[in-house]
Amino acid sequence: MVVDCAKARFGIEVASLTDLGLQRANNEDSYLYWEPEDDSVFPEKGRLGVIADGMGGYEGGQEASRIAVQTVRDIYANSRTPDPKAALYDAFTLAHARIQSHGQEHPELQGMGTTCTALVIIDQELFFGHVGDSRLYLIRKRSVSKLTRDHSYVSRLVESGIVRSEDAETHPQRHILTAALGSGSEIIPDISPKPMALEDEDALILCTDGLWGQITEKELILSVEGASAEQTCLALAKLALDRGGPDNITLQVLRCRFAG
Repeated sequence: MVVDCAKARFGIEVASLTDLGLQRANNEDSYLYWEPEDDSVFPEKGRLGVIADGMGGYEGGQEASRIAVQTVRDIYANSRTPDPKAALYDAFTLAHARIQSHGQEHPELQGMGTTCTALVIIDQELFFGHVGDSRLYLIRKRSVSKLTRDHSYVSRLVESGIVRSEDAETHPQRHILTAALGSGSEIIPDISPKPMALEDEDALILCTDGLWGQITEKELILSVEGASAEQTCLALAKLALDRGGPDNITLQVLRCRFAG
């Protein structure tokens, strides 16, 4: 496994990893980390992390996830709105339209779609948006919070009281999505309603279901204790592979190092 340690400005340590897994013939996941090159733009745009888990067959899934992360980056980076929430909303809705358009232009890719989860860090404030079931976790002082809500059939069953939340992670239908970029006529992404203040040593983990489906929240906590972002990536991916690696595994770890 090779960890991609992005070059980031002071304050954040970033590492990303994607792995085929042990039971798939191709990797349909995509990810990126972006900061503006211009130092004068950085205070306004901050940092952007994106992951996506494609679906729709060998080429369809790969293309959908690639289009999603590139579009989110391009639209966010070039948006003129000073509101990162509005910029994320625009980025997701345009990614949805571009994936649909690409599918229409290439009939062999019909049915292509992707999850997508993105975060923005400006100064020490977090904004995020997502569609699908790729997740964003916050680990802070030996506690973990799942910041995103899965757009899945099982998540609806939990909200309706039909399935207990403790049973949802192992439910056989947990991977059935109710929303994905490129799927359906309209998409309404979940965008964080207000910024969240980050603290020194917080860890943020973006991950596809190939990771979160194989590990526990306690293991997420243990993976960041006394570890670098790179070490956390390797430890979590190894756990998923040791448990069969049934899907592509993609994660991005951002560790807050505000105090230096």
